[in-house]
Amino acid sequence: MKLEIRRNLISVLAFVGFIWLIFLINVPLSLTEWNLVQNYGLKPRTVSGLVGIFTMPFLHDGFEHLLGNTIPLAVLLFMLSVTRDNARRILISITVLAGLFTWVIGLSSPVVGASSLVYGLTAYLITAGIHERKLVSAGTAVLVGVLYGGTLFWGLLPTAGKHVAWDAHLLGAAAGAVFAHYTLRPKSSKSVSSSPTAKLATSTSEAVSESPAVF
Repeated sequence: MKLEIRRNLISVLAFVGFIWLIFLINVPLSLTEWNLVQNYGLKPRTVSGLVGIFTMPFLHDGFEHLLGNTIPLAVLLFMLSVTRDNARRILISITVLAGLFTWVIGLSSPVVGASSLVYGLTAYLITAGIHERKLVSAGTAVLVGVLYGGTLFWGLLPTAGKHVAWDAHLLGAAAGAVFAHYTLRPKSSKSVSSSPTAKLATSTSEAVSESPAVF
């Protein structure tokens, strides 16, 4: 158990550390035409901005921007890693879905930062807690709400700030909630139970159970 937690923690730190590395690389480049934020940020409804679907969470426009995302992102990633067996697939899926949503209907340009991922992970964990009604999921959802509920809520509104991509925040949260809803909702067994094959299997099993055993 301790080894697994340690591995999860190392993975989270490696992910966040990579984001910091990209930021440090871009510090000298920001003064040139090779500025990563301008060249690889997400630009809605443009061909050149498609790459931003994948690069947006790794780019930050300033130290304060990066620092503000670091702690909540690390906490949420750790929560995800210790409560989900498929944490990596969930992370990739939310990243891509949030990027697609922003590229299709986003308003800000260029959009950079891990904020949309923070909102996506928050919405995913809360929605998962609602769907599963399990102690771990519910506890995680409550903890996320207590830690970041108020702050995250204001970031979803147009009044969040002149240079704040509130639309990307909102679409990131939508991506996390949608992904959790469609992957964790209970699957209907009505169609299976009402099929002729299912009825035949049921009647056969009942006949076998009612017949005496012969040895």
